[in-house]
Amino acid sequence: MSDAIADAMAAVSARVLDRAADWDLAGEIPPSLLRELGDMGLLCAEVPAAFGGLGMTSAVSGELTAHAGSLCSSLRSVMTSQGMAAWTILRLGGLAQRRELLPRLTGGELAAVGFSERDAGSDVATMSTLIRRDGDDVVVDGAKVWMTAAGYADLLVVFGRFGDDAAAVVVPANAPGVRIERVRDPLGCRAAGHANVLLDSVRLPAGHLLGGGGQSLQLLVTTALSYGRMSVAWGCVGILRACLAAASAHAKTRQQFGKTLGEHQLVARHLADLLIAEQSATRACEHASKCWDDGSSDVVMATVLAKHLSATSAAAGASTAVQVLASAGAQDGHVVARAYRDAKLMEIIEGSNEICQLVLAQHALTLA
Repeated sequence: MSDAIADAMAAVSARVLDRAADWDLAGEIPPSLLRELGDMGLLCAEVPAAFGGLGMTSAVSGELTAHAGSLCSSLRSVMTSQGMAAWTILRLGGLAQRRELLPRLTGGELAAVGFSERDAGSDVATMSTLIRRDGDDVVVDGAKVWMTAAGYADLLVVFGRFGDDAAAVVVPANAPGVRIERVRDPLGCRAAGHANVLLDSVRLPAGHLLGGGGQSLQLLVTTALSYGRMSVAWGCVGILRACLAAASAHAKTRQQFGKTLGEHQLVARHLADLLIAEQSATRACEHASKCWDDGSSDVVMATVLAKHLSATSAAAGASTAVQVLASAGAQDGHVVARAYRDAKLMEIIEGSNEICQLVLAQHALTLA
């Protein structure tokens, strides 16, 4: 492990410590802590050094994401959101926009990305948010739901229709016409700042329109989702590592019927299943990140595969960990109780299990 990633992991660990359970119960991570991590470049570690970032590869950033995910999935969710926003600006923004916006995201400002609407989830073609030019301005009307980190954000990267095409626009969270309402009592990642966002005739200078707009909606969404899927996949590796560590430690010390739980064959099977799941998810993520870093044509399929395998494994693995710890892990805020709730959301966000399976099935058909 390089000094850079070791230092980054240590910095995250030093700021999380044993506070994740309290954040989960309170439904909030201290914004000052998030801004501190952002100012260190740790919330979007793949931003190139030319724009104030750490310039990590997908593989190295993935290990950092997994480490954060093992400590606090809410924090990892904020990292995913920040990274998606930065990636979208990097890919879609002009040079002047990259130079202006990316240093803000590596300098302490926070961002969220808006895709989903009440009637438009996986079916992005039904998105109704409208972005239109009006002279030297751009006007945004619409509503987004479940925007991760929007409760903390300074900037909102909003996707919507732009004439016959689509566009992404960077909206200051404090702009007139923006209303942010926290999602109350989410099932998982409770401290990730999930919020619904209303955009009522929000008027901005046209320079807030990334790349000038007028691109394929599917292309725009896929650009951001690809980063999000990779980040979620690595985050699920972290969930599995936390569950494996907690279940193994408990099974090694808890005595029942004259021997440790780990010496009972049925419990030992659970531990084996957790180890297999963690190792399988890790290998899938490593392969996807290698495709990403190498610019391989297989990157889309590899990323979807990693996301699907990691999310389903994390959900099953968290359930297994709760089973092993029993009442010891059934208390709200406990690491495996958090994992049990958090992992379920991972099977839904950035492409549900079913959407991932459809994409993988289509790939299988192309190979036949």
